[in-house]
Amino acid sequence: MGWRDRTFPFYPQQRVPFIFDVASLEIIIVFLASACTFIIILPGIRGKARPFWLLRVLSSLFIGAVILAVNFTSNWETGSVNVNTTYKAFSNIMMNVDVGLRVGLQGLNITLTGKPIHQMNETIDYNEKFEWTLGKHFDEDYLEALERGLPDPILYVAEKFTMKSPCAVQSQYRVAAYYASAMMWLAFATWIISNILFTMPNVHYGAYLILATGACMILSLISFSAVRDAPSCTIVFGSSTLKTAFAGSFYLTLVTGVACFLIGLVLLLLESIQPTLVARLFNLAEVEVIEEDEEDDLSDQQSHSEDCSSQTIPLHDMA
Repeated sequence: MGWRDRTFPFYPQQRVPFIFDVASLEIIIVFLASACTFIIILPGIRGKARPFWLLRVLSSLFIGAVILAVNFTSNWETGSVNVNTTYKAFSNIMMNVDVGLRVGLQGLNITLTGKPIHQMNETIDYNEKFEWTLGKHFDEDYLEALERGLPDPILYVAEKFTMKSPCAVQSQYRVAAYYASAMMWLAFATWIISNILFTMPNVHYGAYLILATGACMILSLISFSAVRDAPSCTIVFGSSTLKTAFAGSFYLTLVTGVACFLIGLVLLLLESIQPTLVARLFNLAEVEVIEEDEEDDLSDQQSHSEDCSSQTIPLHDMA
C-alpha cells in the first residue's frame, strides 16, 4: 500500500517518550552531575555547618531541576480507558485496547496499547506526540498522523484538540500551558537570583526570592488548572468515557512550590529570632570573623605607624 494506490501508507509508529523526553533527561543528568560534584568537594568545606551546607545545596539543585524538567514532561494531566473499538478505517473488526491521554505544557501524548499487544498480525503499541509549541502547530502533527495512517482511536482523540474541532479544547490548553510555562521560567530566574543572594550577609533577601519562586510555581499551577473549570467536550468510546486527572508533574510542582514557601518563611523567622544561628548555617560567621581580623590587623598597622611617627626625634634636638 503506497502513494501509487492513492491511499495513505501505514508507516511504523513514531516512538517518543511520553513522560521524560530527551530535554528532561538532559536536565536531570546535568543536575545529578552537579550534585555529585558538590558531594565530592564536601570534605573541603570548613566549619560545623557542613551537613547543612550539603542539605542546602542539594535542596536548591532539586528545586532548580524540578522547575526546568516539568516544562518538558507530558504528565501534568493523564487519563486512560479500556474500550472495544475499531482499529482502522473502513474496518468492522473490533479490538480491545487501552487508550491513554497525557497532557503537558508543550503538547500531549496519545497512547494505544492492545489487549493483548499482538493482534491481527500486528503489534498494537503506539505512543504519539502532538505539540502546540510556538515553533510547531498542533494541526500540522495531526495532518502528519493522517498521512501516516495511524489507528482510528488515536486520530479520534487528536481530532478533539484541533483548531477546527467544535470542542475548542486546544485553545484552552494551549493558552493555559503558555502562561504556566512562562511562570515556571520566571520561577527559574528567581531561583537563580536567590542562590546569589544567599551568599551575601543579608540572608532575608534570598528568602524573599525563594518565596517569589514558590509564588510563581503556584501561579503556574493555577493557570494550568483553570482549564478544567472551562467547558470542554467529552471523549467517548461507546459507553466508556476518557477522563483525565492531575498527574505527577502537577503534584511535584505543587510540593516544590510549598517547600519553597516553607523554606523562605523559616529563614525569615530564624533571622529575626536567631540571626547568629542563620549566619553560622550559611557560613557567614566565618566570613565576618575573617573581616574583623583583617580590620584589626589594619588598625594595628595604622597605630604602629602613628607610634613610629610620634617617636621621631627632630633634627634641631639632635644638634
